[in-house]
Amino acid sequence: MSLFSFFYIPLAILFWIVAIPFLFILSFKKKYRRSIPARFFQIKNPPLPKDGIWVHVCSYGEASAAHILFDKIKAKDLRITATTQTGYEEISKRSENSRYLPFEPLLLWWLKPQKVLVVFEAELWYLLFLLAKKRGAKTLLVNARISDKSYPKYQRFLWLYKRIFANIDEVYAQSEIDADRLKELGADSVKVMGNIKFANIKKATKKYEKNTDIFVCAASTHEREESLILDGFRELKRKKPSAKIAVVPRHPERFDKVDRMMRSLAKLHDWSYHRFSDNKNFESDLVLVDALGELVNIYAMSDLVVLGGSFEPIGGHNAAEAAQFGCKIISGEHYFNQKEIFDGIDGIKIVSKEELVDAMTYPNLLEPTVVNKKASTRSIMRSINNVL
Repeated sequence: MSLFSFFYIPLAILFWIVAIPFLFILSFKKKYRRSIPARFFQIKNPPLPKDGIWVHVCSYGEASAAHILFDKIKAKDLRITATTQTGYEEISKRSENSRYLPFEPLLLWWLKPQKVLVVFEAELWYLLFLLAKKRGAKTLLVNARISDKSYPKYQRFLWLYKRIFANIDEVYAQSEIDADRLKELGADSVKVMGNIKFANIKKATKKYEKNTDIFVCAASTHEREESLILDGFRELKRKKPSAKIAVVPRHPERFDKVDRMMRSLAKLHDWSYHRFSDNKNFESDLVLVDALGELVNIYAMSDLVVLGGSFEPIGGHNAAEAAQFGCKIISGEHYFNQKEIFDGIDGIKIVSKEELVDAMTYPNLLEPTVVNKKASTRSIMRSINNVL
């Protein structure tokens, strides 16, 4: 054991012990009801079977992007972990060998030897890579990125990231800029592969009727964004009375709150409204989509997409799924986690909060979007297959 590990592991255990009362309280929240007991107390979260290809993702977005790798790995070899509840719900559809990733010190007892560990994007946990490598796994970081906003934070902890990257065999970066930053943080064997989300743009699985001249999708919205977008929709509807909108909150625990807001707005303006779970169509003026996995199907019928997570400092969300249909897309200015995706799409309209209402009121002035980049997973799969 290195001197760094000698101090790091006891500190991680101490942090876990101190956090137990707070974790217990948080576990009563719907958002964490399953993830906290599994990740921090090992409840219904047994170790993965050994000697597999282990893919770790954080949340729903990474889990969706990772399907292109899941499809190329034999079912008997596939092992998957996720950090969030929505991420776990997505990976559990693909393999019975799906788990929550335990908090770091618990990995000392939980982690079994695997052939390969593939970690997505920015899940840089010291003990995850150290223990996986010490127990025989080839370690890969794929679709890796360092955003403009987060880069200074990484630099402040350079001493930690150099030790993390010392246990990562290969890094596959989204862009040349990401590759340079990753090298500065200590990464070796860095290759630029593009954003894997361009290699696995989710396709529509259903066809819905829109029954209107203009259909708007408020996609992956966060706190305070729904009211902002609905202000713009109100102005649009004054010019286009037949306009309709589907609001798709990013997090399921917010469905009821957004429902109350939309219900009040519909009553105020005498608009029709329903929740998608009550009536799976889009005939009302306002529809709250309180379901996961429907967003790409809604994109397929949308004329205009207002992409959430970008009007608050969240970092934005994947625009490629909407752009594949040529939708007109409006995004806020805070898309720092999706810069590589946005750079690969022509026609996205970037606006401030103050400009959103005007942009939504005159959709004819917007351009249809076009995806202009591609990505490949060939080099990743070649590296994995070299171990088998």
